[in-house]
Amino acid sequence: MTSEAGNVVELFQSKSAYLVGHFRLTSGLHSSEYVQSALVLQHPEAAGKLGRMMAEELRKIAGAAVTFVVAPAIGGLIIGHEVARALGVRFIFTERDTVSGRMALRRGFAVEPGETGVVVEDVITTGGSTREVVELLTAAGAKILAVGSIIDRSGGSADAGAPRVALATLKVAAHFPEQCPMCAEGIPVVKPGSRPNS
Repeated sequence: MTSEAGNVVELFQSKSAYLVGHFRLTSGLHSSEYVQSALVLQHPEAAGKLGRMMAEELRKIAGAAVTFVVAPAIGGLIIGHEVARALGVRFIFTERDTVSGRMALRRGFAVEPGETGVVVEDVITTGGSTREVVELLTAAGAKILAVGSIIDRSGGSADAGAPRVALATLKVAAHFPEQCPMCAEGIPVVKPGSRPNS
């Protein structure tokens, strides 16, 4: 782990945002560790610093061609906005459609064919939601140059559908519920994020 990545993890730990227990992730997988980025991003100074750090990393891949930043609601909203501020470009976000269950642009947000952007997330585990946003914007004619996240829980293995960077990369075990050792021990599972258990 680089010193910069170590500093990011230390920041999360200092804000009680790196949790240990038995958690159901947004992906449906179970894990003994959970990163609750909202507890860090509620502090404007920390959010701004992380946004500037990620903008710097994204520039290394995307160059100066970025015209917009897009983030999936709700976890990516604050960090996406801070990255857009640091890059000096507009910020839009996607929301999950209640009928189709797929990510969609709403609230009048749109991209023009040929526009170039980056997708920003707080935490990537499998890359599924992020990849869905990349596919949505690509289908609308935009070119996604890169993906960025504060934390990559996959150890670098998640496929987000575009070249990507993370401020901290962790290798955290995640299990299908039927293969979860904590479930086998009868330890109750909790979902500490924004979505209720299903």
